[in-house]
Amino acid sequence: MEDEHPLVREVYPELVEELARLLEADGERYLSIVVRDVRLVAPCECRDDFCQSLRTAEHPPGTPYGPGHRNVMLDPAEGMLILDVVHERIVYIEVLFRAPMRRC
Repeated sequence: MEDEHPLVREVYPELVEELARLLEADGERYLSIVVRDVRLVAPCECRDDFCQSLRTAEHPPGTPYGPGHRNVMLDPAEGMLILDVVHERIVYIEVLFRAPMRRC
């Protein structure tokens, strides 16, 4: 079922390349590799004009991720990029205060 969702790198290749580079620079080697294989499950549903975040795993909205969850805050040149990671799996990519991303 997960294969039904497109790879984020196929939809937003520039974002994935930036994430991989920033993760590597931040010492997150494993995440810099797996970010290339995350799938675009759904866009964020908040409708805030500054948000372009992406769900990369199924998860009931408004519920905590629970044990094994951590945030990885990256330092991009523009805006904010924050990953929600559960047991070393990227489950959400927060993309905030950035120019509109181009879909491929």
